[in-house]
Amino acid sequence: MPDEANIDPLDYWQDLLPPGGAVGPISENTFIARLPNGQGLLLPIRRPPSRPDNGLASLIINQASLAVEKTLCSALADRLADERPDIIVAVPTLGLIAGRGVAGALGHPRYAPLGTSRKFWYDEALSVPLRSITSPDQAKRLYLDPRLLPLLKDKRIALVDDVVSSGQSMIAALNLMTSLNLNVAVIGALMRQTNVWRERIDESSPQVSERVLGVFDTPLLKWSPDGWTTA
Repeated sequence: MPDEANIDPLDYWQDLLPPGGAVGPISENTFIARLPNGQGLLLPIRRPPSRPDNGLASLIINQASLAVEKTLCSALADRLADERPDIIVAVPTLGLIAGRGVAGALGHPRYAPLGTSRKFWYDEALSVPLRSITSPDQAKRLYLDPRLLPLLKDKRIALVDDVVSSGQSMIAALNLMTSLNLNVAVIGALMRQTNVWRERIDESSPQVSERVLGVFDTPLLKWSPDGWTTA
C-alpha cells in the first residue's frame, strides 16, 4: 500500500498500482480505485465546502498521465464495444478528452464533440440549458455544431463523459439528443461517482441509468473520528 506520508499531490492520477492492493480510502486525503484489470489508481479525496463531512474521490483526466488516460479510455471502450456504437458523442468539458480516447480505442476515425461555447454559425435549436456541479452558478448551454448533425442521424450513439456525478451534464446531453431524434444506444463514463446521478437521470429519462457503463465506481464518503466510511 502506498505510504501516505510520501504521497505528493502531483502523484494523483499518474501511475497504476499493482493488482491485489488496498481499495477505498487509505487516509484522510487519498482513495484507491480498482480498475477492471485489477490495477489501482490513486485519487485525491475532496470535501465539498457546503458539506465538509462528506468526501468525494476526484478524477481530473486532463491532469492524469498519458498512460493512465490511455488505460482508462481503453477500458471504457471495452465496456462499450458490445453495444456497437457507430459514433462517440463527447460531453464537455473533460468528457472531450475521454470521448476522443474512447473513439480511438474503438477504431473510429473521428468523434463528435458537444460544446458550451457558442460559435456564430450555431443554431439555438441545436442546444439545451446546462448546469454543472463543478460550476453551479454558471448558466450555460450545450450545443451541437450543425455541421456534425449528419454524422449522428440514424446512428447508434455512445454518449461519453469523464465523470458522471450529479447527472446534470449527462441529462443535458440526453435532452439534446432526444430533441434531435437521435438514438443514444449507451452511455459511458470513466468514473461513476456516488449514486446521486442514477435517480436524477431516471427522473428525466426512466431506466436510462441502467445503460450508463463505467470503468470504476467511487462512493460517497462520510467523515467520522475513525476516518472515512462509506455513506
